[in-house]
Amino acid sequence: MDMFVIQGGYPLSGRTTVSGAKNAALPIMAASLLADGMTTLHGVPDLVDVDTLAHLLRALGSQVERTESGDLTLEVLNTRPNLADYELVRRMRASVCVLGPLLARRGAACVSLPGGCNIGDRPIDLHLKGLKALGASIRVERGYVIAEAQRLRGANIYLGGPFGSTVTGTANVMAAATLAEGRTTIEAAACEPEVVDLGHYLNAMGARITGLGTPFLQIDGVERLHGVPHTIIPDRIEAATLMIAAAMTHGEVRIDNVRVDHMTAIIEKLREIGVTIDVNGTSVRVTTSGRLRSIDCIALPYPGVPTDVQAQLMALLTCASGISIVTDKVFPDRFMHLPELVRLGARIRREGNCAIVSGVGELSGASVMASDLRASAALVLAGLAATGESVIRRIYHLDRGYDQLEIKLNQLGAQIHRMVDEPQNMPASLTLSVSDKAEDTSDPTHELRGPTWLKRMGITPRTEA
Repeated sequence: MDMFVIQGGYPLSGRTTVSGAKNAALPIMAASLLADGMTTLHGVPDLVDVDTLAHLLRALGSQVERTESGDLTLEVLNTRPNLADYELVRRMRASVCVLGPLLARRGAACVSLPGGCNIGDRPIDLHLKGLKALGASIRVERGYVIAEAQRLRGANIYLGGPFGSTVTGTANVMAAATLAEGRTTIEAAACEPEVVDLGHYLNAMGARITGLGTPFLQIDGVERLHGVPHTIIPDRIEAATLMIAAAMTHGEVRIDNVRVDHMTAIIEKLREIGVTIDVNGTSVRVTTSGRLRSIDCIALPYPGVPTDVQAQLMALLTCASGISIVTDKVFPDRFMHLPELVRLGARIRREGNCAIVSGVGELSGASVMASDLRASAALVLAGLAATGESVIRRIYHLDRGYDQLEIKLNQLGAQIHRMVDEPQNMPASLTLSVSDKAEDTSDPTHELRGPTWLKRMGITPRTEA
């Protein structure tokens, strides 16, 4: 297991480029299960999550290859396998996006309930509600979703939930509906750019989807889809993270491959805090002058400030003057980074789904532990701004969702060193108070979740390659 050792206090300067969006690439990769022929994806980031999903797709009969130019090619060679096993799906929540494509194309799917970051309750009940409305027979047994349908039928579906629309649920149901008989309408669909990118990919394959980018989608089912080339949109979350890194270190950074039209809310919030952002097409220049200002901010579904930027924004506000209030209405429990920021000298207290941030003059280096993907990024940003040396542990979370983030930051002047997390590699200036034991992946109940009991439950998982 690796860790970062960060020497803080270095202003960032220079130029860097945003990679393709993880949250767009993963559901698009899953949707390639619907297609005849080869799909070529440009701009797919080099991430652990991408590798995990590629492994799952291979187990489901696809050939997945990374070309020398960095593109990803995907082609279904065997349409019989229908089991998305626990050992793969537990690693990443986006793996559940294979459920809709498997059901629509192969008539049956057996998909483990998903894992992923620990950021609060994220049920998939809306996914199942939508697929049931399309005519699927669905039951959940021993941690698996077992779904069957001869052919899905178009339906009117409402996907609103207690905290807004469901992004992966919209992706799953929309992908399944492309091969359903008749017309499907989805109300309260997610409007996120990543959902729109998936829709554009499906339409290029021959689907008939209208209303992309609005809460109302209309999908007219077709008989078949075919593989196509497609370019993944830039990652708006990575772009925001890099902007905040420049602001926290009082640097001057130019960031390329930015879709500013996807980032209106976060750019306006950063400007309100006192960050200067100059836009020139797909390039932005980020600078700061003077003390940053406190704000009130609410994380909301798109087009609001993304919940995936909440932790990074909170790190920035720890260095602002005055008191800020950060509220997360998407994942109200997504505050596990708070105590770690406090270890770095921040003054934050939580009240329900709000965090009250009292700005401090400066942060100071400490040993901290990441709890999830975006918390990892927030702690790295705080370490860049802190005086002295910081250690960020469990950075495997970061590797799941950022394409070589420390390399990009180091090219801008940061001092981040990746090291094996062992006692002899700990800086002498820091004394760790928490041991970071590798996750125990042994599972004595695994046999109860495998193919044997599935056969006893009346479904025969097809796993042959």
